[in-house]
Amino acid sequence: MAEKHGSLSINSENIFPIIKKWLYSDHDIFYRELVSNGCDAITKLKKLDVMGEYSLPEGYKPEIRVIVNPEEKTLKFIDNGIGMTADEVEEYINQIAFSGATDFIEKYKDKSDDNQIIGHFGLGFYSAFMVADEVHIDTLSFKEGAVPVHWECDGGTEFEMEDGTWNQVGTQITLFLNEDCLQFCNEYKASEVIQKYCSFMPVEIFLSRENTPETQTIDENVKLDTDEVLETIQPEKKEDDKEEEEKPVRLKIKKRPSLMNDIHPLWTKNPSECSKEDYIEFYRKVFQDYKEPLFWIHLNMDYPFNLKGILYFPKINMEYESIEGTIKLYNNQVFIADNIKEVIPEFLMLLKGVIDCPDLPLNVSRSALQNDGFVKKISDYITKKVADKLAGMCKTDREEYEKYWDDISPFVKYGCLKDDKFCEKMTDYILFKNLDGKYMTLPDCLEVNKVDPDEAENTAVDENGEKVEAEVVEEEASSEEGENSEEEKKEKTIYYATDLKVQSQYVNMFKQAKMDAVVLPDQIDQPFINQLEMKNEGIKFQRIDADLTDTFKAKTSKKAQEELEAQSEEIQKLVRKALKNEKLTVKIEKLKNKKVSSVLTISEESRRMQDMMKMYAMNGMDMGMFGGEGETLVLNAGHPLVQYVLDHKDDKDNKNETLICEQLYDLAKLQQGPLDGEAMTKFVNRSNDIMVALTQ
Repeated sequence: MAEKHGSLSINSENIFPIIKKWLYSDHDIFYRELVSNGCDAITKLKKLDVMGEYSLPEGYKPEIRVIVNPEEKTLKFIDNGIGMTADEVEEYINQIAFSGATDFIEKYKDKSDDNQIIGHFGLGFYSAFMVADEVHIDTLSFKEGAVPVHWECDGGTEFEMEDGTWNQVGTQITLFLNEDCLQFCNEYKASEVIQKYCSFMPVEIFLSRENTPETQTIDENVKLDTDEVLETIQPEKKEDDKEEEEKPVRLKIKKRPSLMNDIHPLWTKNPSECSKEDYIEFYRKVFQDYKEPLFWIHLNMDYPFNLKGILYFPKINMEYESIEGTIKLYNNQVFIADNIKEVIPEFLMLLKGVIDCPDLPLNVSRSALQNDGFVKKISDYITKKVADKLAGMCKTDREEYEKYWDDISPFVKYGCLKDDKFCEKMTDYILFKNLDGKYMTLPDCLEVNKVDPDEAENTAVDENGEKVEAEVVEEEASSEEGENSEEEKKEKTIYYATDLKVQSQYVNMFKQAKMDAVVLPDQIDQPFINQLEMKNEGIKFQRIDADLTDTFKAKTSKKAQEELEAQSEEIQKLVRKALKNEKLTVKIEKLKNKKVSSVLTISEESRRMQDMMKMYAMNGMDMGMFGGEGETLVLNAGHPLVQYVLDHKDDKDNKNETLICEQLYDLAKLQQGPLDGEAMTKFVNRSNDIMVALTQ
């Protein structure tokens, strides 16, 4: 076969099926496309007026009219914009995908600002064929001496075009809907779709029903030239009416078209022009949420790209409500989509808001984005503005910031996990609540629990914090120990609790020792503190039940400590045998609080690993395999029950000793959380046996 060169041929016969099935995912979007075309036509006409190439008629009021006719199964879109000549219909309609907007911008690029021209593709008009069997165009160009044009097509390969009868500058598009799409000529459905896509378009949009039987009554003095008067209603006069209180004449008129949009949405205004009431009213109108938002961020940027918007931080009850938000994306006040993840940082999708960016590189259907690099810059800018707002609030209005913190902390923590730059900016403005309910920043947390050796007292306390006598044997620290102490100081530990009720024993011990901890009760807190540890060298988070620091232990001599360690090895065998748990580590320590008999600790590393494994566990995996790892039972050498076990450790077949070991373990376990079913049953039965023994 001989070599051949040519150009691909695309005609309406093979492109219409593609348009109908694949161009747009939602059929109702044709409303947006046809109304947008009308907006563009009006914008072009006004620009020509500004450039002196056309003079708008006196009293000109730009508008788009949408007229439904359920009886005739038709839908009309009428604009009073630039209109078209026969040549322009030939060029922009008959040649599919030749954009009139693009051509206009190119022609007048040196004279006008193209930011407000919505369409750039030339395919929007053909979205009409997704719902219509036949489409008619009636149009009259603004050009002097122009002849009206009538065009019609049934969605096949043929069209008809001739001189028309349309007698006003602008365009009327009539859709003859197919049987599957008749809902679109229902007045209520039309209203719903227009509000969805066109609520904030820059030209007023009016919806009406042709030959509507509906009427309304108005005062004569507010009658408009466009009103169709059906009846004049004279006021009734009563004998006791005073002459000076004369009632106005009323008119019964055909129902006026309904205004469907706000051409000056709040985000297009300067923040200084907007009051708190304006922001709240806009929020309620757009998101149908009648709870008042906590606060908001008004975005307003002209360089290096054009972006405006408002982001609201809603108040959320996390126990009962979804925390998924809605960010509505607009292009020149035309709704594009909700929650487009390329533009909106993932963590900000928890918020509610609107963002309008005319510079967005959209694809033909405007449902997806092109040019990832540019879109990433927009996303980074939004992230920066949110971080700046939160940091500014923390620095300048700390009291207000603290008031909001519990509600916004999920957004901030999720943002830190998802975005390194956001985390970097927010690290010093993240708040933690301490055991007394006071808020602290991360730098504040690093300053607590610093004990001055000169002020540290070697005084034991009871469960009420009252001082009691304790054994003290001071010994001089070796130089090696001093060096180790310096090493330990380099790592700064922040203690935390996850449940103040369950961990109340440890919380009380901390308070009695005049130590502090932060409260991290939410699921997101565990991955969040992992992130903070990775990002901040030398900072370690440790749960208050992960270990007993020297602060809780009474000082003992070196010899006494060696004796305790030796006893620990012996008692560990005994306790492991009693509990049938070979993984358990047992230690004997002399605690300052003599009323505490036993404490259970689980190393931070082991517990985090267990939590992670449980989180990602496959169905059917035995979670019991994670239990017991990293557990240490600390027995208080100064408590009588522990002393009893120590004194009778060599007694064989001592049932009391086994009973006490089991009870000490369960008591320690209960300080961390509820026992499982079987363990709780044994604990209750054992407690009953102990009380019965006390009565004998």
